[in-house]
Amino acid sequence: MSLLRCKRWRNIYMSENKYDRMPQAGDLERESDTEVFYLSPKPLPTGMPAFSSRQLHRESNEVFLDYAVSRGTFEFASRGSIGSVMFILIFFFVVGFGLGVADYVQHGDPIFEIILTLVLPNWYMWGIVGFLVTMYGSIFIYFVRQVSIRPPIRFNRQRREVAFAFRKGEAPRYIPWEEVIACVSVGQTATQYAVTPSFALMIGLRDANTGDVLWVTVPTATLALALAVSEWEAIRAYMEEGVSALPEPQPEEYEEGTVAYFNLCRQVYRTEHSYLRYLFGFLAIQFFSGWHLPCHISAWVNRRPKASFPRELLDWSQPLPSEQWAVASEALKKQSADVRKAFAKGQTLLDYFMVINLWDELWK
Repeated sequence: MSLLRCKRWRNIYMSENKYDRMPQAGDLERESDTEVFYLSPKPLPTGMPAFSSRQLHRESNEVFLDYAVSRGTFEFASRGSIGSVMFILIFFFVVGFGLGVADYVQHGDPIFEIILTLVLPNWYMWGIVGFLVTMYGSIFIYFVRQVSIRPPIRFNRQRREVAFAFRKGEAPRYIPWEEVIACVSVGQTATQYAVTPSFALMIGLRDANTGDVLWVTVPTATLALALAVSEWEAIRAYMEEGVSALPEPQPEEYEEGTVAYFNLCRQVYRTEHSYLRYLFGFLAIQFFSGWHLPCHISAWVNRRPKASFPRELLDWSQPLPSEQWAVASEALKKQSADVRKAFAKGQTLLDYFMVINLWDELWK
């Protein structure tokens, strides 16, 4: 999950200005090779089962739910960094080995003489490696620190509000639940496993006083748009129905960034691809990018203490008497009822908003 702070809404919404208003559930935005479908405001039922690879049940109760960065983000960053450094090392050693073979064929010199005399003492190579290690290490440490000093996003179902603070010590911002922006996007991205279609949930928290927006981007770990929608549905169901609506705890192999999830991906890759593609497309790449090491690094980061909430937000998180609980707006109740009637007729949310094209297949 990545966080992006934007200064003004006009800078980040609808580059072609196709709407003279804030987005609404049902809006479809197309831009170059990316399409975005909005699920909120207002947060309507999606018709998808609530599911989350982020184990939301661990940070929730009858009052609030906390949403934070998952370990998969750190695993990807670690794997990419290790892979980049290893690529440089392998490149120099392969070139040295090739020159050694050529020298052996032409002059009969030992094959590994060039590696021992030119590659290993090559300060140019070690300088590049040292630079990459320093750069990636600094970026990773900075990112881990940013996560450690930024409290999670807190969804309070009794107040029907969402609270967030950009950093520790900063006054929290409060967003009405029904004004939270949520959308799912379709594009392409390079992951630690392959270049694949990418599906992501994006949550926008807009401060009405300043226009600042905190965008939370949650990539999903499967080739299905439905999982991105289900991730949002888990949050929506919690806010509307309570903690009992959250999905049951999932086995560890469904949580991206764990060793179990890595082994599951390996098994799927082995059964669905040829042996050569499995050998060179998965085993070789994963071996030289650290194998299980990035998973252990992400687990270590996940265990680190997270930033505490300000006193003001802790007071805001206290339970309220039931008579003081906020209730859904009449507009949300009416539109939710209309959507559920469409579901009862066998329609989907896309059918309800008359959204056609590739989304019909991706939604399934």
